[in-house]
Amino acid sequence: MSERLGAGAAVVGRVAAGSAARDAHAPSVGELLDETPTGAFHRRAVVVSGVGFFTDAYDLFVISIVATIVTAQWHLGRSETSWVNGSAILAAFVGAMVFGRLADVLGRKRVYAIVAMLMIVGAISSACAPGFWWLVGSRAVLGLGIGGDYPVSAVLMSEYSNRHDRGRLVGLVFSMQALGLVVGPIVAIALLASGVGHGLAWRILLAAGALPAAAVVYLRTRMPESPRFTAQVRGDTARAAADLVAFSAGAIAVPTAATATHRSLRPRRLLLDRHLLAIVVGTAGSWFVFDYAYYGNTLSLPAILAEVDPHATLLAKLAWTLGMFLVFAVPGYAFAVWRMDRIGHRRLQLAGFAILAAAFAALGAFHGLTTAVGPFLAVFGLTYFFVEFGPNTTTFVLPSELFPTELRATGHGIASGLGKLGAFVGVFLVPQLETHIGLRGMLLVAGGAAGVGLLLTLLLPEPAGLGLDEVYPGPPLVSAARRRGRAPGGHDVEHLGASGRSNWRPDAVGAPEAVGAPTEVGALP
Repeated sequence: MSERLGAGAAVVGRVAAGSAARDAHAPSVGELLDETPTGAFHRRAVVVSGVGFFTDAYDLFVISIVATIVTAQWHLGRSETSWVNGSAILAAFVGAMVFGRLADVLGRKRVYAIVAMLMIVGAISSACAPGFWWLVGSRAVLGLGIGGDYPVSAVLMSEYSNRHDRGRLVGLVFSMQALGLVVGPIVAIALLASGVGHGLAWRILLAAGALPAAAVVYLRTRMPESPRFTAQVRGDTARAAADLVAFSAGAIAVPTAATATHRSLRPRRLLLDRHLLAIVVGTAGSWFVFDYAYYGNTLSLPAILAEVDPHATLLAKLAWTLGMFLVFAVPGYAFAVWRMDRIGHRRLQLAGFAILAAAFAALGAFHGLTTAVGPFLAVFGLTYFFVEFGPNTTTFVLPSELFPTELRATGHGIASGLGKLGAFVGVFLVPQLETHIGLRGMLLVAGGAAGVGLLLTLLLPEPAGLGLDEVYPGPPLVSAARRRGRAPGGHDVEHLGASGRSNWRPDAVGAPEAVGAPTEVGALP
């Protein structure tokens, strides 16, 4: 790696020695990344980020199986069971907010290593828990790492992506959640079917989460800092270009513009800028209501299935859960990755929320759908398809591309953190609603939450097809080449004009309409 970095630095040095005229027309690091076709280094970034997200998903969802076992073993009440299920999620709310901000200050790579170590410690400590409070505390440590991994994984992948395939690439990272959903029940079924006692099985399930987390620590040491962050936030274009040349193994070796300045947007801009505030409300609000319904229902699924069929064994309920994930959820992830850049990220989220609202309303309205296993699994499973081919994927992707580089991890941390807060509310509220208003009433509330998510999504712009520096509708963060109205390749850039703001249309897919010459970011209050 050091040899590659040296070669990259030499390339940058030769570029810096060139004429000023050629440098003036050279593309920026961001523009190179936006236009470079998807290649091996993109896939490498997907693997590095995706392994971490697989760990997040496995650790979050395997707890529903563990909670079922320890509730019987330790004679826990409903509230205590909810804490076993929800402690990691509540801590993830804090972790996302804290580590998201730190990733914009310290850098994405440094925070990446910290959160992976927290996940290892939390997983091992959870497996060794002698009692209820130890388990809850250990899961909270794990949750801090999981929460921090959400914004860093999404943002790092988004910042390496090109504009044509950004949704697909970030979606591929998120689709590793499908493996986490499936592997947990598979391991549990294998352990229980092989005769391993319940008391040992749940400890093995929790300890297994440390293995992929350890792989994450190693893989992330092999990945350089985000070149966009290095160039646009730290102002070190030479280092960014060298890292990019090295990590892409020469796939990107085009001279870059050397006119970089250190930029800083304070977090208060998220509240003072009306466009950024709308993005915060739209991303965080829609993620909150979605995770309320999704995690509340998924982590309560064993109890929900027990109400549909009170005589089903734990092994049978695990098999039904695995079947729904394989038949509905996994294809949903695949369709999202395949089609979201063509459909539009915002549009897919709108369609997904609409279908979820209708499906939950049908389950709540028709008595026969919640009293027979077959019909219930069919309709409830259908919601899993449109959860993945819809807001479960897009709520992860959209915050990674709608905020400017200086606040991208902070914004994603706020959105994912509030999403996890919604999940925590769902973990506690869904069982209570099921007790007081019944399964059908609880499903009607979930349908209402999906309707609210649809309305909040209307606040967001459509980023599909745009470069990351073109998405933010405030003062455009673009290079000198674009400010003069010419793209790096000499093509006219008609969407840059004289007003300093974009003609921001939430329903547009692709480049925005005429906007103005950018103002200096440093001049922002």
